[in-house]
Amino acid sequence: MKQAIKEINNKLENYKAALEKSFLYFMLYSFLGWIYEVFLEGAKEGLQTVLDILPTLIGLMMAVEVMRAGGLLDILVRLIRPAAEAVGFPAELAPLSLVRLFSSSAATGLLTDLFAKYGPDSFLGRTASVMMSCTETVFYTMSLYFLSVGIRKTRYTLPCALLANLVGIFAAVALVRLVF
Repeated sequence: MKQAIKEINNKLENYKAALEKSFLYFMLYSFLGWIYEVFLEGAKEGLQTVLDILPTLIGLMMAVEVMRAGGLLDILVRLIRPAAEAVGFPAELAPLSLVRLFSSSAATGLLTDLFAKYGPDSFLGRTASVMMSCTETVFYTMSLYFLSVGIRKTRYTLPCALLANLVGIFAAVALVRLVF
């Protein structure tokens, strides 16, 4: 009789363990299924955002390439050069500071050109590196974030962002002169 009771208790323990495991698997499966649904919903929203801002991004990329290929960037640099040299800003960094406003990848291309010409450890190379860290792609960022949430009136955002970029550019020059 005791043996039969022990066997019944063992079977009950096995059933209890199986029931606990089944409950745990059910909860885990439900939780993972919920996470997957949330992931899919976020992916759909992200894809819609990409589709909404894609024309703006293409326009910005084309504008940067037109500036580079058409010589507009060189003209702007020639116009800026006297003012830049008057305040102690290296004129060789003017194209980088202008392109950085629109495109990080195009600015990185200009940065590698500067590295090839002057070297990464030169004053210009170091200043350009710090400047890339101290500035932002203002027009790209504004178009990306404002268009994705439907903001049409930017109010003071553009002037403040351009001022912050200008401060970042001159801070990069000052920091490199101070440290190196």
